Amino acid sequence: MTIEQVQQTLRRSRASIYRYVNTSHETINPPFDPQRLNPEHRQSRRQPLLFHPNEVARFARDVMGMTTLQVELKTIPPNPTDDLLQEILGELKHIREILERLEK
Repeated sequence: MTIEQVQQTLRRSRASIYRYVNTSHETINPPFDPQRLNPEHRQSRRQPLLFHPNEVARFARDVMGMTTLQVELKTIPPNPTDDLLQEILGELKHIREILERLEK
């Protein structure tokens, strides 16, 4: 789940969600903290914060004291930009294959 999805699920402002999130300046993936909202593991700081739905539900129940919470995951319909980027990626992979064959 993205920050926006967590925000809608918990009905809190974006700023308050960031206050709850378990992040650290020293490490990319800090250890689990049961009193904070723990994001999924990231490979670099540039990757967006993502949250598992079970973690959001645990946080809402155990820390915020919410008894009824409905976590909904909505699939985002593909848009023309995504389709175009996928086509470009396919063409680049094809060009790379050709160049690698020529090098041999």
